[in-house]
Amino acid sequence: MSLTVIAQRMGTTSFQRLMIGFVLSSLLVGCSSTKSSSVGVVDRNNAAPQRPTVTTGQYAVRRGDTLFSIAFRYGWDYKALAARNNIPEPYTIHPGQTIRFDGRTGSAPTTVVTSSQSTSSSSSKTTVTRRPVGASPTIASKPAPAPLPPAGPAPTGWGWPSNGILIGKFSSNGSLNKGIDIAGDLGQPVLAASDGTVVYAGSGLRGYGELVIIKHSDTYVSAYGHNRRLLVREGQQVKVGQTIAEMGSTGTDRVKLHFEIRRQGKPVDPLQFLPRR
Repeated sequence: MSLTVIAQRMGTTSFQRLMIGFVLSSLLVGCSSTKSSSVGVVDRNNAAPQRPTVTTGQYAVRRGDTLFSIAFRYGWDYKALAARNNIPEPYTIHPGQTIRFDGRTGSAPTTVVTSSQSTSSSSSKTTVTRRPVGASPTIASKPAPAPLPPAGPAPTGWGWPSNGILIGKFSSNGSLNKGIDIAGDLGQPVLAASDGTVVYAGSGLRGYGELVIIKHSDTYVSAYGHNRRLLVREGQQVKVGQTIAEMGSTGTDRVKLHFEIRRQGKPVDPLQFLPRR
């Protein structure tokens, strides 16, 4: 039956109401189908930005820095960074000291002279470093990377750093989470995940808030971020399960603990070490 015949039988007003109802029903079905399609969303608030290991330039030590915190910030194994800068144990540094990532030293002033030669078919560029009087100039070369110490065995007897719901998991993608995030209550105890020595306790690392770093061996360290209050000091020996801080929201937008385990300076998935629960 045609729409004209239907309109004549129903009357104009009734027919208009029928058509309006049909159009509205179509729109609602369209909206419903649009909402049902899910879109993946990454919660950036649960992730601390991860940068690759820095191998160029230098860093001027500031008050509150330790060699461990600098190595942690720039993706280094602390022993390799110490070796690159000729810093002996116990790895003491002081404000104003220069920490280099490129392997060069600043003990003797140098002048870099660049000479260029070109012909119609080719060109060459040579960088010569002039050394103090009496020394022969040499062709500058890229410094060899500092060797990493052999990886030791992982500490045993790991324990969870706090009770609560796991709200963020480790991601190997450099732009995502390099640890795990545990939700909890303000002031809730934060526990040492294994025996070790506190090598950093402070708020000098951007994005971590009040942070504790514990050295467990020459290979492994763990980090506890966003605390409300720190209860340990640098150099202090701690045992697994010992309360080291109170959970908070410093450096983030909600109360949670950000927990990392690093092997030779590189983040690894903490769930590989923590007991199942």
